[in-house]
Amino acid sequence: MKINRFRFIAGVFVLMASPLANAQAPFILNDPVDISKDFKDYTNTYFLADNLKTFDPASLSGTITWKRARYTTRQAFDNTMSGLDLAPQNEFPGIEYAADPVLPFSIQFVSPKTIRIRATSGPQYHKSEASLMLVKEPATDKSWQYAKIAGGHQYKSAFGRIVIKENPWKIEVWDAQGRLLTQTRHQTDGKSSFTPTLPFSFVRRASDYSRSIAAVFSLMPDEKIYGCGESFTKLNKYGQKVVLWADDVNGVETNEIYKPVPFFMSSRGYGMFMHTSSPITCDFGATFNANNALMIGDDELDLFVFLGEPKDILDEYTNLTGKAAMPPLWSFGLWMSRITYFSEEDGRKVAKQLRENKIPSDVIHFDTGWFETDWRCDYQFAPSRFKDPVGMIQDLKKQGFHTCLWQLPYFVPKNKLFTEIVDKGLAVKDGKGNIPYEDAVLDFTNPTTVQWYQDKIGGLLKQGVSAIKVDFGEAAPLNGVYSNGRTGFYEHNLYPLRYQMAVADITKRINNENIIWARSSWAGSQRFPLHWGGDAESTDMGMESELRGGLSLGLSGFSFWSHDAGGFTTKTPEELYRRWLLMGLFSSHTRCHGQAPKEPWEYGKSFNDYFRKATEMRYKLMPYIYAQAKQATEKGLPVLRALFVEFPNDPGAWQVDNEYLFGSDILVAPLFESGLRSRNVYLPQGQWIDYQTGKVYAGGWHTIEAGELDIILLVRDGAVLPHIKLAQSTAEMDWTNLDLVVYSANGNTAKGIVCLPADNVVKTVSLTKKDSAFGLDTDPLNGKVKWKVKYYTELSVK
Repeated sequence: MKINRFRFIAGVFVLMASPLANAQAPFILNDPVDISKDFKDYTNTYFLADNLKTFDPASLSGTITWKRARYTTRQAFDNTMSGLDLAPQNEFPGIEYAADPVLPFSIQFVSPKTIRIRATSGPQYHKSEASLMLVKEPATDKSWQYAKIAGGHQYKSAFGRIVIKENPWKIEVWDAQGRLLTQTRHQTDGKSSFTPTLPFSFVRRASDYSRSIAAVFSLMPDEKIYGCGESFTKLNKYGQKVVLWADDVNGVETNEIYKPVPFFMSSRGYGMFMHTSSPITCDFGATFNANNALMIGDDELDLFVFLGEPKDILDEYTNLTGKAAMPPLWSFGLWMSRITYFSEEDGRKVAKQLRENKIPSDVIHFDTGWFETDWRCDYQFAPSRFKDPVGMIQDLKKQGFHTCLWQLPYFVPKNKLFTEIVDKGLAVKDGKGNIPYEDAVLDFTNPTTVQWYQDKIGGLLKQGVSAIKVDFGEAAPLNGVYSNGRTGFYEHNLYPLRYQMAVADITKRINNENIIWARSSWAGSQRFPLHWGGDAESTDMGMESELRGGLSLGLSGFSFWSHDAGGFTTKTPEELYRRWLLMGLFSSHTRCHGQAPKEPWEYGKSFNDYFRKATEMRYKLMPYIYAQAKQATEKGLPVLRALFVEFPNDPGAWQVDNEYLFGSDILVAPLFESGLRSRNVYLPQGQWIDYQTGKVYAGGWHTIEAGELDIILLVRDGAVLPHIKLAQSTAEMDWTNLDLVVYSANGNTAKGIVCLPADNVVKTVSLTKKDSAFGLDTDPLNGKVKWKVKYYTELSVK
């Protein structure tokens, strides 16, 4: 028996036949679009990259012949297998259409470490626009040297070489030491296996003649893959199939992603950025171990390849897509929140209690309840519960608190703004001109919508609000028709970037600060800090999964990341809160948020005292945190770093995904399991000093007991950590009086990044042999103290 089902492909709905009703779950609203299914469909036609038909070494452009193929089956001993076989032409009249099309291909050298590969599956008639994902169209680097070689062409820089083979067509990527890093896969590469494999190809769907490209590269033994955005599965993506589609996943114990990013890096010394907003499925050896199949929904390939170690790759990638702007100093303080504070009284009360309990804090966040009707966003404080919101914001500012407000870009029919949005054409439409959902979804491709929206947000900022929570953004209609004429197939993944850009731009314009608080993302979103980890389960596994997501996002070009300390979904058990709080305090930004209560005094005096002590530790380390943040924005580095970012030559560092480096010098190993105060910790090469106990450990595996606070913190031997006198907010900090604490196993010399007042001599160390220094565009206290961040290769203890 067959049943009919509908499927959305490349911008249209098509009717399909399914032989088994329960073989696959039905497609429901905002399910991730998995392109890989189209690359194993018997109704489709496939074209396999075969040979280099023409090539001009000077312009680096030519053409590729693509051989036509179809999926066929073969059977042996009661087992059926399927694979691609070359096929005859099926169009009439055949003379009008190419059986094996010859299509354009080009490469571009963007820098000595970056190569751009472009190809198309057919003619392109659309109007080309500047990419939102790129900070600018990249220029061409002239340093690569050309040589004609037997059977192909070679280009070489100081960091590697690219080889273009003619027949069969291949692109080989080599490092400077002569090691083959990866290469495209031709159909003949699968001959050594009985298992059918997918080569570099594109598909033409029988349903609508839309096309998508599979850029298939080789994977090598022991290769590891990292990135793809905030992915909560195992950090090493080898063996996984990752669907890059912005999704409201409602948790972190899932393979779906709030913040997909079409970028990854390999342990072999290369990275790749798929420059498109279409859905993408990356099969990193999941289907066939030797195949890295990047199945890209777009009918064009625009692929950037980067050479180098992880720091080099992140620097090159963020040179293209943008480095994170530097957030304001106050944002690095504690954000106190719950879902939700409902009134002016609530806000004033929690601020008063924070100060009375001497818990350092800088932000009070009002979540979904500051409107007259909870969740019904109208950009107005509820008059019945906020008698003087401007006065409240001003009074909180005097106490050292900034104010953050929640909102979202979806409007329910009962919202008083709904009719205006629909009547003015500010929402995404469907093919008939209606709105696709019951809610009106703002269309940020429409300049009129952006202006309308920024007027609303700007009105709040002018009242004194410091930050806007840019929540949601993952549900842009797939079947929507957007103001720019494109469908959701290309606009869905771009929606977070457009949305966040609108808020970041108006915040910068009015407050002159780089700050939002966002959940979704795509390539380029890192330019608009900062992002948090979504609605984590309040469990041990939720805590560990959240960390993997943060590390993965950091390996995708994002310098700043936070999460809801304690988890979001239920009231946090005190024992879990004790452990999770420390992971939150050792993130780039710290927010306590989720189901009530979140305020420490609600858990009793003992936890309140513990919370205070832990938060004080972060505030004393604020010069270190701020210096690391500054360096991260300069180099495209994450503040939360997987170990191999700092230790790429340590094989063990590539294996660990439940501990991390906080900046360059502090190793953090959270406690994930309830009831345990010790854990196995891997320490990279060198020696490490326990921040809480002073014990010294050598590199390797150790079982380490937590100190007074429920976390394991170790400082790299030779590091200098600047500390500042405790203050109740960052606005009260005295940056003229810093202590530089040297962590040295032998007590003689140290290395590290330090924060220094420009005109002060710091008494705890003398400075020798300066390596480099950079100043800040603006100092952290609005001009009260001129200061610098400096990196010294050697500090001698007095």
